[in-house]
Amino acid sequence: MTVAQKSVCVYCGSRNGTRPAYAEAASATGKMIADNDWRLVYGAGDVGLMGRVAAAAQSANGKTFGVIPTHLLKWEVGKRDLDSFIITETMHERKKVMFMNSDAVVVLPGGGGSLDEFFEVLTWRQLGLHEKPILLLDTDGYWQPLHALLDHIVSEGFADASLLGYISTVPDVAALETTLRDALS
Repeated sequence: MTVAQKSVCVYCGSRNGTRPAYAEAASATGKMIADNDWRLVYGAGDVGLMGRVAAAAQSANGKTFGVIPTHLLKWEVGKRDLDSFIITETMHERKKVMFMNSDAVVVLPGGGGSLDEFFEVLTWRQLGLHEKPILLLDTDGYWQPLHALLDHIVSEGFADASLLGYISTVPDVAALETTLRDALS
């Protein structure tokens, strides 16, 4: 009996950001996913941190599964040399396909799109629609303002404190790897 390969969905920026540490963490994440024989599920872009994660996974002989909506093919330069390359009609469909094809979610630094993806899977978790781990890679403290916002949401009574327990925050790729191994075993 064969064991199905685990898949890790990575949400991250289609830009590199201002700090070199973000790009370094993206490349290290892609390599780490491949080194653990997990499949990378991501937004199929060939730019920014997305492109770095995928290129590193591919360089380490990892499997890749990319999903991109038609309207972003030119903007995010759809990376077509993936093991699986799916084109969707809408952003909503993209997020659903990515999520449904993953066993865990990792969020690297990113912008509005990454936050949208994060809050959607967090909300689904809060509503009991899944139990997949959600991990924030807090490179150089990038996600600390988000943690402050989530704490504020809870303290102001708009969410139960259990919301905070649905997220694991890790400081670096080594801790990310350890946490993912525990969660996916």
